[in-house]
Amino acid sequence: MNTRARLAPVLLAATIVGGLATTATAPAQAQPTASAAASSYYLKFDKRTNTNSTLALMKSVSGPDKVIKKYRAGSGVSTNECASLRGWLPTKTYKIKKWYKKYDGTAIKGYAFHLNDTTCKNGYTRRTQLFIHSEMTKNGGQGSSEPRRWDGNSDYKSAGCIKLKPADIKDLYKRGKNLGFPKKLIVTN
Repeated sequence: MNTRARLAPVLLAATIVGGLATTATAPAQAQPTASAAASSYYLKFDKRTNTNSTLALMKSVSGPDKVIKKYRAGSGVSTNECASLRGWLPTKTYKIKKWYKKYDGTAIKGYAFHLNDTTCKNGYTRRTQLFIHSEMTKNGGQGSSEPRRWDGNSDYKSAGCIKLKPADIKDLYKRGKNLGFPKKLIVTN
């Protein structure tokens, strides 16, 4: 057998193996996962008054973060963040533990986003059962009694949670779902 005939299969095998090695080491195109996308989005609550503050859906970008959508919001009936069940949400960063569409608590029903418990700035007053919510029925509709129907400005007041009008919390839920549900809330004043 001549040298050419003997080298042909060896060269062919080397070419195939070399091609596979090149393919195996080429970087894969990474597709963002829902949790990766969600981590670049967050909520920001800017406290102004108990009935006229702002909750915004934000996106982390280089430079100033981008506002995706702003909503009018309220929190508490007092600006004392250490007043349990009365004061507005303490200034800090929260974990959004879960986004609900049909929450069925004693006082809170329907669309609700559960936040972690926290200690206020005095270092010992514990704030618990914190949510972003509205006034509605479990299924997101409007009821006939005061805690289940939205009447206007006074309904932005809360027992220390953040409150949105029903149409706004539904819009925020829809946007959050499309982004993989952001996991962080930043409260400022």
